[in-house]
Amino acid sequence: MRGLRKAAPAVIGVSVLALTLAACGGSSDSGSGDGDSTSYVTVNGSEPQNPLIPAATNETGGGNVIDAMFTGLVTYNQETAAPENAVATAIESSDQQNWTVTIRDDWTFQDGTPVTAASFVDAWNWAAYGPNAALNSYFFEPIEGFAEVQGEFDEEGNPVGTPKAEEMSGLKVVSDTEFTVKLSRPNSQFPVMVGYSGFAPMPESFFDDPEAFGKNPVGNGPFQFESWDPKVSIKLKAWEDYPGAEKAKVAGVDFKIYQDLDAAWADLQAGNLDVLDTIPDSGLAGGQYKSILGDRVVEQPAGIIQTISFPIYDKKFDNVDLRKSISMAIDRETIINNVFNGTREAATGWVSPVVNGYKAGVCGEWCNFDAAKAKTLFDQAGGFDGKLTLAYNADGGHKGWVDATCVSITNALGVECVGKPIPDFATFRTEVVDRNMTGMFRTGWQMDYPSIENFLVPLYKTGASSNDGDWSNKKFDDLMDEASAKAGQEGIDLFQQGEAVLAEDMPVIPMWYGAVVAGYSDTVTNVQFTPFSRVNLLTIEKS
Repeated sequence: MRGLRKAAPAVIGVSVLALTLAACGGSSDSGSGDGDSTSYVTVNGSEPQNPLIPAATNETGGGNVIDAMFTGLVTYNQETAAPENAVATAIESSDQQNWTVTIRDDWTFQDGTPVTAASFVDAWNWAAYGPNAALNSYFFEPIEGFAEVQGEFDEEGNPVGTPKAEEMSGLKVVSDTEFTVKLSRPNSQFPVMVGYSGFAPMPESFFDDPEAFGKNPVGNGPFQFESWDPKVSIKLKAWEDYPGAEKAKVAGVDFKIYQDLDAAWADLQAGNLDVLDTIPDSGLAGGQYKSILGDRVVEQPAGIIQTISFPIYDKKFDNVDLRKSISMAIDRETIINNVFNGTREAATGWVSPVVNGYKAGVCGEWCNFDAAKAKTLFDQAGGFDGKLTLAYNADGGHKGWVDATCVSITNALGVECVGKPIPDFATFRTEVVDRNMTGMFRTGWQMDYPSIENFLVPLYKTGASSNDGDWSNKKFDDLMDEASAKAGQEGIDLFQQGEAVLAEDMPVIPMWYGAVVAGYSDTVTNVQFTPFSRVNLLTIEKS
């Protein structure tokens, strides 16, 4: 989903999931907390790029809020990341192409209106409809009829004319509690995908005025919207009538919006912040975060990868040898040790080690630091005319590693490389989405759902929602289609063959696999991180 989402150490073989997800659920004896906003748990956040609409959000700032406000067909197990039914009671297929979805009859939105099969079907159709320009529309591409509702776009991504249809032919409402989904081709990952927030149901009020809804959203999840003070905070209160298996134990959550992580780190130490999900470079240096926080540190592997992307739509970077030489010029291990105190793992491919299908060494020599070989290949590529730049959002704590990366590139290749800070994440992502990048730029991925497919298809398939550099390769696309149609190891093998194509073309440089390195104050207890490395707002308690 998201420009740097995070994930936890879950390893599951999603391709070998049964074609039927058994119903799960039950109720929790723990009620939501009561009290004013002073009893809310405070968590660091960033300004959302867009209004708070699930289909229009593919970054962390808005995504963390939306994930707390909405519950989809399935959620993911805290320990294993396996999908478990939430609003759904069954997701069934005999051929992996035609699916029947049955949902609970007792779930409502926070405005009291019922969650029905139409709540999903209408939301998915709205997201896929091209003129709505939903950032997550690509996730609905597997559904039959997607192309007809997407319509045509010009070279700048603007819609041309009117789509042939407003609804995907593959979606049918059978009753209030049942709908069917026909995919354009078999896809074994469908029951795993639908836990991603882009597949959330939407109430009728959304369709009446999407713009107003985005400023004052109504969800069906454990927390409900309270207020949004731009660039200051987003507050959610616990929804007492949440029908899910577990209710919040705090009165609410206050996502405090920071312009940089150092300020958040200072607030954590001063007792003005309860949870900081990423310790900045200044806190990692010399391991000081451990001496300051003691047992209030959380460290665990995560389904995250940090990368550097090229604007391949700019002819300067449409050169495979140039891209490979830059990758070889980066001394990942030294940067990890000096900037991150050894808390990252150098990437040797594009898929996180926490998901089934990870294969070490896919990138081969192109991800191994070798200044001499890098320089030779760089010269063979014709060098680079001008200065290399590496853009990043200045509010994300990236300056240290970006500067170190540029030093490594400059020293190896003899070309000037400098970091290019952009004030905040929302502005940065807008520049990326609008294809305004004139140099390299920071990218990262936090898995939307626990599958090797999620580290490949949304990022690198032609026209995919997060294919920020506009790379296109038919061989890769065909392998992704074929892999998605196969269950078990056969599908995994095909996904791995597709990952190898990335090594041939190097559209994106793998840097390192992410990890949760978080901290919390002495005012909260039972702090856990979900399979997507965000704080579990349902287990945390105020002490």
